[in-house]
Amino acid sequence: MVKVKLGDDVIQSKIRFKVRFDFKGEYKPGRFLFGGKSVEQAAQDSREEQIALLKNIPVQGVSFIDYDISLEPYVVYDDAIGERVAYAPAEITLNADSVEDMIRFVMREEFRKLEILEPSQMLITNNDLEKILFKMNEELKNQLLILSRKIKR
Repeated sequence: MVKVKLGDDVIQSKIRFKVRFDFKGEYKPGRFLFGGKSVEQAAQDSREEQIALLKNIPVQGVSFIDYDISLEPYVVYDDAIGERVAYAPAEITLNADSVEDMIRFVMREEFRKLEILEPSQMLITNNDLEKILFKMNEELKNQLLILSRKIKR
């Protein structure tokens, strides 16, 4: 829980936040005579799969509230790989017990935007900041480990 100052009182509160992810879809050719999925469809499928995981797999300190997938997928040309890549945006509203619990969401590759809905102000002590920075370092190490495993394949 984060500390919130109301007048002269300091109370504990959860953090309600909205995060936007743009899930990537890449073209995969079909097998034999059957056509593959379009990049837009691959992005939408990735978005649906990831939202289902977020809804159904519990994360300690975080509770799922709602999601919005009304934004249309968009396609860009990726110069690095020389292909079209589609992204399917999704806005997800969550409750978190602390700022450290939010870090796993903002350190994802798909992360685009964060909006803190409640509370409007928080008190962060030196100890809280140390915990936040430590958690960011842990998450960065995890992401680098995952990336190195992908490269070795």
